[in-house]
Amino acid sequence: MKLTLTTQSWPIAGAFTISRGSKTHADVVVVTLEQNGYVGRGECVPYARYGESIEQVLQDLESVRSHLDNATQDIIQQLLPAGAARNALDCAWWDLHCKQQNKTIWQLLNTQPQDLTTAFTLSLDTPEKMGIAAQKHAHRPVLKLKLAGEGDIARVAAVRHNAPHAQIIVDANEGWDIDLYHQMIPKLVELNIAMIEQPFPSDKDHWLDGIERPILLCADESCHGVESLSKLVGRYDMINIKLDKTGGLTEALALKQAALVQGMKVMVGCMVGSSLGMAPAFVVAQQADVVDLDGPLLLAEDHNPGFEFDVSTMKVMSPRLWG
Repeated sequence: MKLTLTTQSWPIAGAFTISRGSKTHADVVVVTLEQNGYVGRGECVPYARYGESIEQVLQDLESVRSHLDNATQDIIQQLLPAGAARNALDCAWWDLHCKQQNKTIWQLLNTQPQDLTTAFTLSLDTPEKMGIAAQKHAHRPVLKLKLAGEGDIARVAAVRHNAPHAQIIVDANEGWDIDLYHQMIPKLVELNIAMIEQPFPSDKDHWLDGIERPILLCADESCHGVESLSKLVGRYDMINIKLDKTGGLTEALALKQAALVQGMKVMVGCMVGSSLGMAPAFVVAQQADVVDLDGPLLLAEDHNPGFEFDVSTMKVMSPRLWG
């Protein structure tokens, strides 16, 4: 099995800002696997929050090159730990497998795909600028707000005023403490906020023990693979599955099933990447409670072919893209 590694820097439409900094490009690694004339591809986004970089991902992938001749999805799970490198490799294997079997991913998984409505993310900014952005995107059914802590109520209020009919979810990006949570919750209830993503640092999940949750809480940075679920049950209502955290489609599907068994709701999210990176996540997102796969909408350029969007509705992808 031939392994080819390439990098791509996709320009973001404007700057995308969260509490940990601003990005103007989405830097990705693309894995291509070739075998007997068939080609499969997968994309990942290294995330500094987890100590990842383009250089480290490339190094990790190079380290397993000699073990790929007869690699299966199970072998790939053992070759690399969960993270961006394994995500790209695992997704490339799935794409290759589809082509070798002459079946779509939907046929392999015995699933009937549906178009999905994705949230659209508003970058962290001043309340005034976030309000202007909300007015521009008020026609979208679901808006996701990046927050930071201080000034968050003003940010959410500005968005709600300018997008009165949108469902709004907020991502605190680990930026709150217990006191701020208790200050925020009554006001967010008044503003009809549907869900809060990762309010506390991932090493402070115990702060949620016994805490009232009038608004759904979703684990993001605290949720990686199936093994992370045990510390989340009873503390969170929902998990955010991102393939760059689970290390690919294989673990993401297992995590989704395990969460549903535990009675948890499921969100499927993404890093900012191209349609190639969104495609396997779109598979996991079928019948999810929240879909947040707006990566291509945030880019000035996208993979070709890519997803077709009707406002915020993602059409089922062509096998020419992936799977």
